[in-house]
Amino acid sequence: MSRFPKPLKRWLILGHRWLGIGTGLFFATWVLSGLVMMYVPFPNLTEAARLAGLPAIAWERVRLGPDAALGFVQLPPDLSLGMRGDAPVYRATLDTGERRVVSAETGAVLGPLSGAEALALVRARGGTGPNPTVTTIHRDQWTVTARYDSLRPFHVVALDDPAGTERSVSQVTGAVALETTRFARGWNWLGSIPHWIYLTPLRARADLWRDVLLWISGIAVAGVLSGLVLGIWRLRLRRPYAAGVTPYRGMARWHHLFGIVGGVALLTFVTSGWLSMNPNRWFSGPSATPAMRTAHAGQASLPGLDALRGLASPGVVEVRFIGLAGQVHAVATDAEGRRRVEPPVSPDSLRAAAARLLPEARLVAAETLTAYDAYWYPHHEIRMLPVVRVRFDDPAATWAYLDPETGEILMRLDRSGRLNRWLFSGPHRLDFAILTRHRPAWDLVLWTLNGLGAGVALTGIVLGWRRLRRSAPSR
Repeated sequence: MSRFPKPLKRWLILGHRWLGIGTGLFFATWVLSGLVMMYVPFPNLTEAARLAGLPAIAWERVRLGPDAALGFVQLPPDLSLGMRGDAPVYRATLDTGERRVVSAETGAVLGPLSGAEALALVRARGGTGPNPTVTTIHRDQWTVTARYDSLRPFHVVALDDPAGTERSVSQVTGAVALETTRFARGWNWLGSIPHWIYLTPLRARADLWRDVLLWISGIAVAGVLSGLVLGIWRLRLRRPYAAGVTPYRGMARWHHLFGIVGGVALLTFVTSGWLSMNPNRWFSGPSATPAMRTAHAGQASLPGLDALRGLASPGVVEVRFIGLAGQVHAVATDAEGRRRVEPPVSPDSLRAAAARLLPEARLVAAETLTAYDAYWYPHHEIRMLPVVRVRFDDPAATWAYLDPETGEILMRLDRSGRLNRWLFSGPHRLDFAILTRHRPAWDLVLWTLNGLGAGVALTGIVLGWRRLRRSAPSR
């Protein structure tokens, strides 16, 4: 730094000062809310909770197969048989994204669910208090993301139970889409919402929200990087200052020392957070593309009523119909998550379907994993084992993970997706097996790093406030 021209040094100092003043509150919010997110994730309806609340299918009222009820031939992207109130229905997602609910008894297309019906449905799941209430909403803080768009609007049923549980029931499908509790809602106002800047008016505009986070976190990266350069420049280990290794005193001294010790961790967190917003669309997501799903399913035709007869056992709460290389498999599931697949998926049929995922590429490897690998692993959720991992020789070096029992595509990763795992998930959440498999080591390391980051941010806020007070014109 001694060789740098003075104007450059001055601009570096001024840049760090004002970048820090502009982003200091964001830093403090991010590191403190990140600690909350370690233990309280954003509200979601888990698959286990969803199944546990479903009533058993009234088989005696299922009088039409999917082919007769839906009135078309080809299997749609998503189709299931379940209950809506006391009547069996088929729930289908069409190629257009439209959701359709059709009676399995008469074939009639059912209209929107009423508030009274939603209340009755939730009461049937049990756990309601004496005075449950229903509120109809289009979008709220907990259903703000686009994944809920095809299910809107919702009837939000407050159960009036000790936990303050609320269930959001889709008017379109008549199914519970989300369940939250007072505990989760309250802590998320200190966790995910400030961490992701998840304010409903902003988050409802996905592109605007993404741009805002990219700019704020990008500016924050510049602030931390400039601080690290200044901190190293001003540090003296061989020829200490009169006050020690740092020339500063008071709060500035603490800020310098916290920055030296925790600056790299803070830079890692904020840079990986910026990358999580996928700047310039560098990374592909983990979901299979519609083209891959279509190729995997093949030209499967809707089954008739006979396909259901072997599945009609008393405990079944849902039947899903899955296309696999042109053949339909029915997956019957009970309330505890136990599954039965008819006809069973053989290893040969699974491999044949997997080979269709990328018609322009060759399937070069298929292996069954009985333990997690570096990309298929649990983080705040349960992930099934075993899974089948397949790899292709396409230019993007695509991998896919499949359910060996049903053949469904669980995740796909190309080279950019695997890189994102090491640029975001690893440094941002410390998703490294040596830590996550040996808790509380993971907790201890994250608390330490976040604590150092909080020290940098909070001392910087104090210094910034003092600077602004000195710079404010006196009256």
